[in-house]
Amino acid sequence: MSSWLEEIAWNEEGLVPAIAQEVHTGQVLMLAWMNREALETTLQSGHAVYWSRSRQRLWHKGEQSGHEQVIKAIHLDCDNDAVLLLVEQKGGIACHTGRHRCFFKRLERDNWTSVEPVLKHPDSIYGKSG
Repeated sequence: MSSWLEEIAWNEEGLVPAIAQEVHTGQVLMLAWMNREALETTLQSGHAVYWSRSRQRLWHKGEQSGHEQVIKAIHLDCDNDAVLLLVEQKGGIACHTGRHRCFFKRLERDNWTSVEPVLKHPDSIYGKSG
């Protein structure tokens, strides 16, 4: 086991939150989770690999959509309990909804309002509906 991985304050499930930020714009694209294997694979491959809590397996970002995240830098926060990935987002879409980023809802007068357009319909990205 790499000593740098031991410095991370993993949660009780062995996970750490990972924030993907676009290196050129500074926009926060998404939040996902990583386990030790995901973070190690990310470092080795140069592409973002996350832990899918719903599928209980490693998830290479863009494995289905082609919208990969190329790693430019990896940072650890001051409490060692969150990772920041500076990425180049391939295809301009980070969100499974077909938007540029996952943070597309803004609170306006006690309602969540979608403030960013769908760039590509999810059916055309993933080849299925729902």
